[in-house]
Amino acid sequence: MSENFTHTILGKTGLKVCRLGLSATYRPGRKAVYFALDQGINYFFGFGIDTQMTKVMREVLPKNREKYVIATGVYNLIWGYPDIRKSLEKRLRQFGTDYIDVFMFLGVRQAKEFPEKAREELYKLCEEGKVKAVGMSTHDRTFAGQMAAEGKLEVLMIRYNAAHRGAEKDIFPHLATHNPGIVSFTATRWRYLLRRPKGWPKDSPIPAATMPYRFVLSYPQIHVCMTAPSNLKQLQENMKVLQQGSLSEEEMAFMRKFGDSVYQQKKWFM
Repeated sequence: MSENFTHTILGKTGLKVCRLGLSATYRPGRKAVYFALDQGINYFFGFGIDTQMTKVMREVLPKNREKYVIATGVYNLIWGYPDIRKSLEKRLRQFGTDYIDVFMFLGVRQAKEFPEKAREELYKLCEEGKVKAVGMSTHDRTFAGQMAAEGKLEVLMIRYNAAHRGAEKDIFPHLATHNPGIVSFTATRWRYLLRRPKGWPKDSPIPAATMPYRFVLSYPQIHVCMTAPSNLKQLQENMKVLQQGSLSEEEMAFMRKFGDSVYQQKKWFM
């Protein structure tokens, strides 16, 4: 399989990454995290509560820290303002490392929730060497596009899948100038892209397990596509995407049509 499909540089961060990243939020088990390591996944995203991942990372990071890209962040609070520095120090302890590769402001729903003050605090952590790159995760595509166009963040974590393709219009056109790293989540749209939606012809196929991931990774604008399996078997199946490569034109057309059908049934769902 092409190196360009399986690996890339995470935007302007300079970090070389496997294009399939792992989240352990659904607690797939320690064996799954170790399997990912053995298969060459090196981009790991974890919340503070993801103890299966953090425990494994504490075991492996001291041996060869430079091999792995650790992404985490501080939670955006619906009420109040988070202590960014305190959150970082906690993540450093949880992962057992003296720096975080990608530290993000997580769950930004609208621009006012991620003020200049917060960005300045993140930049300061970079200056101190505790963080290599800063970013945010958001569902607000317009704001993400603005941040990309202005070059104010090194990494943007966004929703992108065959049912939700708005990033193609709102974000992708703004990437060229400043080249931020783009990490996508919900490739399967919480598995709706693997189920037959209401009204989909019974004699028509539904996507194989890897197709939603192949759809996302067929776009070079996406540097890392996250997978969040709930067990080792699911991860093993998802890992096949790295051998199967990009979708053909026919497969791409099928995924877009299927994604449209899913979207029509579940417009309200994030």
